[in-house]
Amino acid sequence: MNKFSNIAPIGVFDSGVGGLSVLRAIWDELPYESVIYIADQAHVPYGSKSLEEVREYSESITNYLLQQSTKMIVVACNTASAASLKYLRAKFPEVPFVGMEPAVKPAVENSRSRLVGILATPATFQGELYASVVERFAVGMELIEHTCPGLVAQIEAGDIDGPMTYSILNNALFPMLSLGVDTIVLGCTHYPFVIPIIRKIVGEQVNVIDPAPAVARQVNRMLNNYDLKYPDHDYRNRSSPLLMRFITTGDIESFEAVTTRLLGIDIQAEALRLS
Repeated sequence: MNKFSNIAPIGVFDSGVGGLSVLRAIWDELPYESVIYIADQAHVPYGSKSLEEVREYSESITNYLLQQSTKMIVVACNTASAASLKYLRAKFPEVPFVGMEPAVKPAVENSRSRLVGILATPATFQGELYASVVERFAVGMELIEHTCPGLVAQIEAGDIDGPMTYSILNNALFPMLSLGVDTIVLGCTHYPFVIPIIRKIVGEQVNVIDPAPAVARQVNRMLNNYDLKYPDHDYRNRSSPLLMRFITTGDIESFEAVTTRLLGIDIQAEALRLS
């Protein structure tokens, strides 16, 4: 018998506001599901932390989300997925987890030049998950990697179109374009929020791959596989609003302001202190 309730919320977490790009895609795919979102802004960015530190943060957040009776946990962070997804699945074998995998496969399938640019954090590039994906899908391809130093901090501050954000992206993308890259993979959940800027720099001829919609579809499949989808008949008769909780380990006011800008909705956030 399944230990989770199908009317329980989905837990989603990231080091900060980046996972909101995944949350947005989950809303589009599953508008009737309740969600608890945690931004671990006390430790952002994860990309500069050791894999062991990120694993510890991820385990603490998972324990908290399970205490909130979530039915599934989405690791909406490429760095946390690279560092801890395998560990979390072994530690909590009864829990359905969905994580982030660098979208190398669709990039390879779409690239004509056989040159693909990957934007991600150092920890993502160093993780076993990235190495495994490259080994499986990128044989015969040339991958041009860039860590975009400072970009996560700009997005965390809500600066998604300022001069510094442009400068960081120019420094990452111009060398790729000069080499003939025709596909760009966004290997960090923060980066979809600057897709408009990326498109201005690279032009319409370059394909930009946002993994969030594919992750949302995987959440949908997993809910079906575990028989955890919110029941349709209850959704049609539902009179109360969806449960939508936003929680941060950092500053509540700044988190609310940036989330409002990125998602276009007003929120009331909660504070969380992880042990």
